[in-house]
Amino acid sequence: MPEPQRPPFSPPPPRRRHRFLLGWAALVLAGLVVVGEMLGWPFLAGPLEQALSASLDRRVSLTPPAGDERSSDSFRVRFIGGIHLETPQLTVAAPAWSQASQMLLANGLDLRLRYIDLWRAWRGHPLRIEQLRASRLVTALERLPDGRASWQFAADGSSATPAAPMRLPGVGLLLIEEGVLSYRDGVQDIEVESLLALVDQQLRVTASGHWRESPVKVSATLSGLAAADGDLADSSLPSRLPLVLETTIGRARLRFDGRIDELSSDTSLQGRFDLSGPSLAAVGDPIGVTLPSTTAFHSAGVVVREGDAWRVRVDDATVGASRLNGAFSYASDGAVPMLAGQLTGRHLSLADLGPAVGTTSITSTADPLSPAPIATQAVVKGPGKVLPARPFDLAALRVMNANVLIDIAEVDLNTTALEPLRPLRAHLQLTGGVLSLSDLDARTADGRLSGRLGLDGRGAQALWDADLRWNEVRLERWVRQARGGDAPPYVSGRLNGSATLKGQGRSTAEILASLNGRVRTELIGGAVSHLMVEAAGIDLAQALGVLLKNDDALPLGCAVADLDLTAGALRPRVMVIDTTDSAVWIDGSLSLAAESLDLRAVISPKDFSPLTLRAPVHVRGSFAKPEVSLDKAKLGGQVAASLLLALLNPLAALIPLIDTGDSDIAQRNAAACRRLTQQGARQS
Repeated sequence: MPEPQRPPFSPPPPRRRHRFLLGWAALVLAGLVVVGEMLGWPFLAGPLEQALSASLDRRVSLTPPAGDERSSDSFRVRFIGGIHLETPQLTVAAPAWSQASQMLLANGLDLRLRYIDLWRAWRGHPLRIEQLRASRLVTALERLPDGRASWQFAADGSSATPAAPMRLPGVGLLLIEEGVLSYRDGVQDIEVESLLALVDQQLRVTASGHWRESPVKVSATLSGLAAADGDLADSSLPSRLPLVLETTIGRARLRFDGRIDELSSDTSLQGRFDLSGPSLAAVGDPIGVTLPSTTAFHSAGVVVREGDAWRVRVDDATVGASRLNGAFSYASDGAVPMLAGQLTGRHLSLADLGPAVGTTSITSTADPLSPAPIATQAVVKGPGKVLPARPFDLAALRVMNANVLIDIAEVDLNTTALEPLRPLRAHLQLTGGVLSLSDLDARTADGRLSGRLGLDGRGAQALWDADLRWNEVRLERWVRQARGGDAPPYVSGRLNGSATLKGQGRSTAEILASLNGRVRTELIGGAVSHLMVEAAGIDLAQALGVLLKNDDALPLGCAVADLDLTAGALRPRVMVIDTTDSAVWIDGSLSLAAESLDLRAVISPKDFSPLTLRAPVHVRGSFAKPEVSLDKAKLGGQVAASLLLALLNPLAALIPLIDTGDSDIAQRNAAACRRLTQQGARQS
């Protein structure tokens, strides 16, 4: 049986035919893409302009206007390996509320973007531009006081956070032959105009303008750039570009000499800095860092930035007469910026921190960074007032958090009458507007001061508290008592005590005027000038005798003070100095609110002297003008006895609280206080 004949041609199965057609279509499409990439997709200029204009709500032009001699130049855009845009002119219009003709004008533009950078920008990160070249670049960036900004591409140009700083896109390679950048910010009161020029592979920038009332000048040189006519693929850019930056804002000056990764708000950098200005607070204000108000300063060291984290090593800082150094880190990636580190130094003068604690004020009609001379003067509230009344800047405590260890070799207390602290160690913490100084450890005159201080700045008024202890402070060393010849110190001995205080207010004066708490102190193994005791007792005969035969030291048997503070009024529960010659009792009050004195010293002689004036000594008046006088009324026997008994009873209650420790001298002092109460009871 003959086999059936097959047709000369049989069509392929449908599945194979579809694959064949898809392959040809892909090949044709690939060819079109190759051709489009080679030609630069010139026909996409119009659609891209429309899409960008609709997306940004601004008019965007990717080609020069008709009739421009450059209109014959080709527009090119490529998409393989990233977006590569070349155009003779790019224009982005300013928002409708702006008086500027355009926000951005770029001539001879060569722009390259990576897809990974676009994806990150879509996720909320700052945009990074791989390459930006232009023969000429003109920008006009503006922000109104209500927060509307030209870089906010929305229909109304509004911002959810008007005071938020502008975050510039990062630029890997920036080659601008010439450029003009203007920036006006109504929120921060900034107006700056910058000129850019590319000279010998160096981008040179000069800027001038003002920040608030202070003039601003900037000069920067970025080296290591490829030639303007080179190609990015052939450019051998260093991993970090050398940068020299000099900035002047009023009287504050900054010089940076180091390297940066790229031009952006978030660039990594490393180099040495030299910074000076009229106050640390004035310098910290522009960068959002809370620093104390000080006198004029100068500092130098090394700064490193990686992302949102800064590390600063201060090799040498001079603040007035203070000499400090330290190492710090600053991170702004959290909800609240954080400053951490260690402050060290060989000398700190409290006078240099006067503005920070309200004891001095910066007086100037201009901004704190003004070029005009700035003077400091004592702050007073009015006639007869001496306590510092400069208001605290409590808002600055809420700008950031801090965790700083302090270790200063010497702290000058801003008076020649007191010995400095050597050393001072403490732990400073600032959290949510609450400032604390804990683990306080200060040494002076063979003694020690310890405890903590706190300042709560979360409300309209600061809440201040202190819990302090002092032990074994040699009074003759701590209080400098210059006397001629071989005369002994006016007072000597080891001082122990404690203070627990609380107050509130908007200044040092207001806090002192509201103080509540208790202060107790005692002098162990002490001695006092014989001449001073006789003078205090107004014993003219014995004082004259001591003066003629030279002064000597009278041992102190009982020297204690127990003071109450209520609403700024200090009243001694007990305040007595007992010697072998006399016992001096002090009562009355001292008002920190009214800055007034009303104290009385009652002297009880233990010997007979015909010229002793048995009358109390009064100290009255104001802190600024105290007055000392004698009670004109003579003390009768019964009056004197009742007065002495009133002073003895609080002392008897205090004796069990006196810490005798293991010292024989301290135990003898406590015994002397007991004897004093017993003797007084018999006399009364």
